[in-house]
Amino acid sequence: MMIHTLLHTAEAHRPRFDAIAARIAPSVSLDHVVRPDLLERVRDGSTAKLETEIGDIVAGAPGPVLCTCTTLGEIAERHGAIRIDTPMMEKAARIAAEAQGDILLAYCLESTLAPSIAHLDRELEKHGYRTRVHTLDLSQFWPLFEADQQEAFDAVIATHVREAASEAPDAAAIVLAQASMAGAAPRLADLRPAVLSSPEMALAALLGRA
Repeated sequence: MMIHTLLHTAEAHRPRFDAIAARIAPSVSLDHVVRPDLLERVRDGSTAKLETEIGDIVAGAPGPVLCTCTTLGEIAERHGAIRIDTPMMEKAARIAAEAQGDILLAYCLESTLAPSIAHLDRELEKHGYRTRVHTLDLSQFWPLFEADQQEAFDAVIATHVREAASEAPDAAAIVLAQASMAGAAPRLADLRPAVLSSPEMALAALLGRA
């Protein structure tokens, strides 16, 4: 049986992806590699040997790899992994281009912002479409996720995204930049524009690669 490896920087992602897999591909085998130290080193500016370590993790995996950390996604992608936000960014760019609208991008870690914007710009360029990307900084709520207060984290993210959406009437898509924010998406299902989160789309892409 093909083994699919997921590289996480938070233990909370293990049950999230196991639940998705049980629903969309119950026979699949997932191997979770949880390395919170990798993200901590990026946030502290201690990035020496990071490229090599991530490359070794990807190269040593028995099958395809999905990196579920947006901050580390670009590095992991260079070594052949799927980055968590790629399918989501592709969809957001397509929706925005078709609707000729803007995009609202919400994020909870400063280290996520630059790679997310760059990735979104790259996908928009494929569609030959340039648009305004509104950013929503929700980093003040990240300690809730770190403290494993997922319900409170999801609720406050949803509240602030809803408020921001009301102030961005030209937005065609709302992007929840990090996998950790996915729990807010069901609370925003009634919104138009579409609210996009990454985990299920990314896991489907991983299974498709196999």
